[in-house]
Amino acid sequence: MITPSDAGSAEGSPPIYRLAGFYLLYFTALGALVPYWAPYLKHLGYSPVEIGELVAVFMATRIAAPLVAGWLSDRTGRRMVLVRIATVASCVAFAGVFLGRSYAWLALVSGLFSFFRSATLPPYEAVTLNHLGSQAERYGRLRLWGSLGFIIGVVTLGALLERFGNPVLLPAVLVLFVAIAALSFTIPGHRGHPSVGEPPRLMTILRRPDVLGLFAVSVLMVASHGPYYTFITIHLEASGYPKSQIGPLWGLGVLAEIGMFLVTGRLLHRFSARALMTASLALTALRWTLIALFVDHLAVLLFAQTLHAFSFGLFHAVNIHIIHRRFTGPLQARGQALYASVSHGLGGALGSLASGYAWSSMGADNTYLAAAALPAFGVIIAAFTLRERRTA
Repeated sequence: MITPSDAGSAEGSPPIYRLAGFYLLYFTALGALVPYWAPYLKHLGYSPVEIGELVAVFMATRIAAPLVAGWLSDRTGRRMVLVRIATVASCVAFAGVFLGRSYAWLALVSGLFSFFRSATLPPYEAVTLNHLGSQAERYGRLRLWGSLGFIIGVVTLGALLERFGNPVLLPAVLVLFVAIAALSFTIPGHRGHPSVGEPPRLMTILRRPDVLGLFAVSVLMVASHGPYYTFITIHLEASGYPKSQIGPLWGLGVLAEIGMFLVTGRLLHRFSARALMTASLALTALRWTLIALFVDHLAVLLFAQTLHAFSFGLFHAVNIHIIHRRFTGPLQARGQALYASVSHGLGGALGSLASGYAWSSMGADNTYLAAAALPAFGVIIAAFTLRERRTA
């Protein structure tokens, strides 16, 4: 029998339903918050530059938080204990949004709850992959529950905001954070499988061309999403789309992501990492170009949203797969943490900050065209660094 103790068990079936449930709730909260945080800040009277800066604070904490969590979890081996601490601290920190609306206060609170939220996922990813063991190819099918959760969050909150207005946002997100914390106490930890031979050296892995290339293209890819995650809801509202349509448009992108997660296991066995990466980067450049030029054309916008399957779904799955195979043994959580820190932390912060300034000085269309140049450059980097024939 599997118990919720942090020691966990290396034997028996993985607790699939609880592992999937955590992803479901975690990304439901993300879907409820990310698309509507910037419009909420706009409702409070903040300018595009201030919104970009506040979202950048939200993203910047993702640089340090995963590194701290990864180091602690690999050092102690008690990864689920850290996940539980981080989820409870996220609830406490987020409650601070009810206490003030000044720029400095929101920056402080955003930084705190984002720090603990960002510290949650890297050790949890390591726990999940260790529970799966030799069935690591099942990760995509497990992670798709997170994508489903994002759809639930974005569509449900969109409908609630349409009916009740902005005041409903913060209580709904807090309830979800509390549910995540509660569920974390039911999931058993897993200390991982013993590594064979001498443990790998971190700097040796970091000097590998494919790892350096992966981190470089991850920064470019995530930075290119800055205008999307920060301003797409505002942009669609300005283009005449009602909230009741904006939620499903977000949901369509994540639905395409789910479809991709269902087939990534087969793709990883059939195609090289370089082929999958370059396809993701090229199609992301196309996506931002289409949004820049044809946002008023619903059919084109619908197609652009389906490309989220590549800009996030395939790209993320390939990255997680490579990181899990490169950072082994005692470096598992640190590998996931470095990926989260460099890509979603550094890339996300730079993208959000730059998009705020670009939006004010260049306008929406030119901002998305500039974003399209980033993954296009990433294609070149991937072609010269990801030379291995297969990720598996």
